Amino acid sequence: MPKRDYYDVLGVDRNASQDDIKKAFRKLARKYHPDMNRDDPSAEEKFKDINEAYEVLSDPDKRSQYDRLGHTAQGSAWGSGGSEAYDFGGFGPFGSFDSIFDVFFGGGFGDPRAARTGPERGRDIRYDLEMTLEEAAAGLEREIPIRRLETCDTCNGTGAKPGTKPTTCPVCGGTGRISGTRSTIFGTGTVSTTCSKCLGKGTVITDPCGSCQGRGRIPKTRKIKVKIPPGVDSGIRMRVEGEGEAGVRGGPPGDVYVYITVKPHPVFTRRGNDLLCEEPISIYQATLGDEIEVASIDGKSSLRIPEGTQTGTSFRLRGKGMPDVRGRGRGDQYVRVKVIIPTRLSEKEKELFMELAKTHGEDRSASKSESKNLFEKIKDAWEKRA
Repeated sequence: MPKRDYYDVLGVDRNASQDDIKKAFRKLARKYHPDMNRDDPSAEEKFKDINEAYEVLSDPDKRSQYDRLGHTAQGSAWGSGGSEAYDFGGFGPFGSFDSIFDVFFGGGFGDPRAARTGPERGRDIRYDLEMTLEEAAAGLEREIPIRRLETCDTCNGTGAKPGTKPTTCPVCGGTGRISGTRSTIFGTGTVSTTCSKCLGKGTVITDPCGSCQGRGRIPKTRKIKVKIPPGVDSGIRMRVEGEGEAGVRGGPPGDVYVYITVKPHPVFTRRGNDLLCEEPISIYQATLGDEIEVASIDGKSSLRIPEGTQTGTSFRLRGKGMPDVRGRGRGDQYVRVKVIIPTRLSEKEKELFMELAKTHGEDRSASKSESKNLFEKIKDAWEKRA
């Protein structure tokens, strides 16, 4: 299959400056690096093409030869042994995604990073779980779906077809890295780069597994059980050990981190382990006292309202708040009462209120309209207290 034009690969004009070529390369390298596209097998090939194009176009001599001879210059002019002796594939001047930042922002010259040839731990996975306040108070057990990379059952993670096995890379001799002179955005220098043949693994697969296409892992969705203890609050993170992505080359699996969000409640406001709520009571209950039922997080609770209770008074129900997530008891519930002033009174009720006003020293000879004004004053006084 004929190679694409290097200028088209980087998306630049044939008259592009070196600065334009560097900018285009940096942008594309970050976008298509295999470490950032683990579920996209085509990203690796695109990344190889990008690095190959950059290695040629960033070097003035190689670029000049390419402009004159095209891809035929690769075997004769850019290497002493043809394209196999000077492979432009792989990760070019970079290894893993971390190595990109080593070269862009420091490092990469005279301090090569070791190739990732040993076991690697699997990636951690985040799962966001939303729950009600009642569920947070009681705790819960739930199955959650997790999309993750698992070790291929067909090849047991080797990436090779059953009956075959990976062989030592003939280019790097199993080290995973090659030293040589390269042209980078900082100029020409001696760097240690990830082997373009084995991509830093030290081994190559000549006959890949048909199930995972040589990657050793395949994506699957699993349901796992998580146990949320009573008393959790928004922002708490629960760790489920070993349920993340499978490791590479015998490495351990990652973990799943469940991030908790507790939904707002229509009745209760939470402050730490305490719960706050507001309870309306009538003017008669506030004046004469009463015993009422109020909502609590795990049912109903009885609350005694003493005589002469003022609006805004708070009562504490001990141990009726949220459980402590560490198992250290429970918080309290605070009930703030709000006295409701009646807006429509019968004539009989108005008379009774006027009689009540008289017993508190109001003018007994006041006219009916004045009496109504007096009632409005009483009503206003109650509302101000509310």
